[in-house]
Amino acid sequence: MMPLTLANVGEENMIKKVGGSPETRKFLENLGFVAGGSVTVINEIGGNVIVNVKESRVAVSKEMASKIMI
Repeated sequence: MMPLTLANVGEENMIKKVGGSPETRKFLENLGFVAGGSVTVINEIGGNVIVNVKESRVAVSKEMASKIMI
């Protein structure tokens, strides 16, 4: 298991766990980051990670991405 920040660009990964405070977990789950779901890193720009999750493109900060385990 490793944080999303270490994923290779263009590689599809399965989300194993979403960490952080209850508020952070709820926020990420509302964006579509749920255990068992797939996530693909599209790009990293200025400290943000752009990912495809549930057929949507979402940008999350590196801090948030480090709480998503793949």
